[in-house]
Amino acid sequence: MQRYFIPQSGWTNQQVEITNDDAHHISKVMRMKPEDQIYCCHPDGKTALCEIEEITNGKVICHIVEWITEHKELPVHITIAQGLPKGDKLDLIVQKGTELGASAFIPFNGERSVVKWDDKKANKKITRLSKIAKEASEQSHRTKIPTIHELESFSGLLQKSEAFDHCIVASEVEAKKDTPTYISDLIEGIQPDDHVLVVIGPEGGFSDQELAKLAEKGFGFTRFGPRILRTETAPLYFLAVMSYQFEELR
Repeated sequence: MQRYFIPQSGWTNQQVEITNDDAHHISKVMRMKPEDQIYCCHPDGKTALCEIEEITNGKVICHIVEWITEHKELPVHITIAQGLPKGDKLDLIVQKGTELGASAFIPFNGERSVVKWDDKKANKKITRLSKIAKEASEQSHRTKIPTIHELESFSGLLQKSEAFDHCIVASEVEAKKDTPTYISDLIEGIQPDDHVLVVIGPEGGFSDQELAKLAEKGFGFTRFGPRILRTETAPLYFLAVMSYQFEELR
């Protein structure tokens, strides 16, 4: 069954009003008709089974049949801070990271980031990434869309880190050690509903100065397995580990 994320303004008592791209998708792409049913997700994470009442130009009106209980979100709130990578890698990270349960993404300028965004490009990129996150949330039947934050400087990222319960950095140095800090060591203390920030460097990794600043802020350094992962693989590895730990381990 099709799933749509409806903004707060679209909810009125027992009715839901769908407009813009979602209304077009319902009427022109899916060719739905009155009495067809869809899932509508409220911004607070609740999901309603809805029945279409009326389809007009640019608008779909539904009534709520019932509220349903779903458990689709990771019990831990994970924010991926990603050093700007080359090409369309960030699109992939947001799409697959959304499927794997990330709560938010923070793109940041690292010292070794080859790619640089000016203000105009940054706005376009954030809009595009937000659309990718929405579509991936619908496809994976999530109940919330991850937040795509504005582009941050490295110093801005360090300031944001103060709001999290746990801060972790993927370290290539740890992967090469004979006695590394294992990821299991760091996630032992994480509890359901905690907020976790994981920082991934761009293709060139972190500079010595950046690593020193992360250490000063109290970040936990760990390896993501014994192999060196690509920048677009590392966040997905972490999310998969957390999904296993908090959703599948019995």
